[in-house]
Amino acid sequence: MQPPPVATANQAMPSGKMASLTGVPLAWKPAPGDLPRQFASREALDDALASLFPEADAGLSPVRGGRAAAEAQLARIQPARYGKSRNFLDGAITRLSPYIRHGVLTLAEVRDAVFVRTRERASSEKLINELGWRDYWQRLWRQLGDGIWADCEPLKTGHGPERYAAALPADLGAGRTGLACMDGFIAELYATGWLHNHARLWLAAYLVHWRRIRWQVGAAWFLRHLLDGDPASNNLSWQWVASSFSHKPYIFNRANLERYSGGRYCASCALAAAGCPFEASYEELQARLFPAASV
Repeated sequence: MQPPPVATANQAMPSGKMASLTGVPLAWKPAPGDLPRQFASREALDDALASLFPEADAGLSPVRGGRAAAEAQLARIQPARYGKSRNFLDGAITRLSPYIRHGVLTLAEVRDAVFVRTRERASSEKLINELGWRDYWQRLWRQLGDGIWADCEPLKTGHGPERYAAALPADLGAGRTGLACMDGFIAELYATGWLHNHARLWLAAYLVHWRRIRWQVGAAWFLRHLLDGDPASNNLSWQWVASSFSHKPYIFNRANLERYSGGRYCASCALAAAGCPFEASYEELQARLFPAASV
């Protein structure tokens, strides 16, 4: 169940192979009906994709592919700042996940780069831990296979599986929930193919606990749009939020969202003054969302 290996740009190009825009050799020969492989520029690629897929809502992601872009991003990491600010939307996150997901960077390369940039191992502990979690998810996927799409444990919400909807509501799919935070996250997901991990948690919790939708629906939705959409990390994180792979459901309140987002959404939200579903203490939200589990 592991994803297939991906060639990297520093590998030699086999004789007769046609290269992609980034210079990465493709493993198969051209065939009638294939999508185009060569483009004069990134803009030409964007134009071709817009022509081929007019129903798409956005153009190319601003995340650049290729080994050179990956190495440049790797050179920017700040392990000590990451540990202190990673939960903030404007924190010193690495943005390496798309490159790790597609095999452009290995976990070992990132680990070694982290240690090179830190004088004391303690200052790199949090980032190294996150790399360890990713490796753990992959090993668990190898063990469970397609079982990552099934509840690992019963939900701890007090609601049975039948209480959760099996389809994504239209307002969520369109990013028109009326909540500035959720609509902002969805717009960023569609436009860039990426979201900060904290935004992923908030959006997942809203979908599962406030809207009562099956976590599998949300997991599949994310995989359709995330450039770093890795089934292991994605599905098992959704299960952690839903409480089928943790001891309790993950929820948040407005104070938490405002703190870590810098208030950027609440300031413009029509529901901020009245009607915000997250405006409550954790105890109040627990009783409201999971009354049976709270008894």
